[in-house]
Amino acid sequence: MASHIARRRFLATLLGGAAAWPLAARAQQREQMRRIGALMNLTADDPEASARVTALAQGLQQLGWTVGRNLQIDYRWGAADADRSRRYAAELVALVPDVILAGGGSVVGPLLQVARNVPIVFVNAVDPVGAGLVDSLAQPGGHVTGFTLFEYSISAKWLELLKEIAPRVTRAAVIRNAAGPSGNAQFAVIQAAAPSFGVEVRPVGVHDDEIERAVTAFARSSNGGLIVTSIQPAAVHRELIVALAARHRLPAVYPYHYYATSGGLISYGPDTTDPFRRAADYVDRILKGEKPADLPVQAPTKYELVINLKTARALGLQIPDKLIAIADEVIE
Repeated sequence: MASHIARRRFLATLLGGAAAWPLAARAQQREQMRRIGALMNLTADDPEASARVTALAQGLQQLGWTVGRNLQIDYRWGAADADRSRRYAAELVALVPDVILAGGGSVVGPLLQVARNVPIVFVNAVDPVGAGLVDSLAQPGGHVTGFTLFEYSISAKWLELLKEIAPRVTRAAVIRNAAGPSGNAQFAVIQAAAPSFGVEVRPVGVHDDEIERAVTAFARSSNGGLIVTSIQPAAVHRELIVALAARHRLPAVYPYHYYATSGGLISYGPDTTDPFRRAADYVDRILKGEKPADLPVQAPTKYELVINLKTARALGLQIPDKLIAIADEVIE
């Protein structure tokens, strides 16, 4: 009898252990270390870059991914430099990541040149269809999908805001990137709207020496204003641009909140950090087996109006009460 009892205990232990094997295997699979490559278009020490990295990490953590436990993220910082972006794109692909996050439309091209099959999720890209990144927004096709920045029509809103805050403006310098289709398209929208606002517009290139020379020359005549479009490398040079606007007392409208928080007069555009939190969902779904081709490109869900009253006072401008009332943030 004792031998039968011992045998049953042995079998129970054996079978119990066998039943636990699938659970152990699933737990081990869950804790498998996955790898993300992230090529960002800013510099590593940029406060905006820190906000974007934090948003991505928070989004991933909410979905069960923790850096150091089941996830590794390799960051590279392109800093709006084409050569650097190409070099870092090759470095990231050599690390054999499961998915690559492209932090900005300008870094997707370099990645596509070397990442033939690696899934790519882009964030804050302008006109991904026109740029040839995806076949369509609803059905991206290929191995690329992500989040757009805004529609070109918003460009006319910048000119409208400039006239609201500075009615005397009859001339506007528009900082845009002539090398890319999005920069030209944004300028074209502003140019088309300019006659209805009684404003003559003039394009300015995006390289630092070109910006300073052109803005300084433009400011020699009166009734001038400044519009900064949503392109790289303007964001990298934002401190220079904001300083030039202050030095030459030019009312200026910017595309993102971080210009206004850096001293710019007013900004209107999409939230630039929230898409990184939303991108975590696509990264999660791809890591779990879904294909980028089946994940539609998403548009912004929130636009922000930020007004810097301190800068307005320095320029002697009275911001309309109706704008202050609808602003998402007012900097005193």
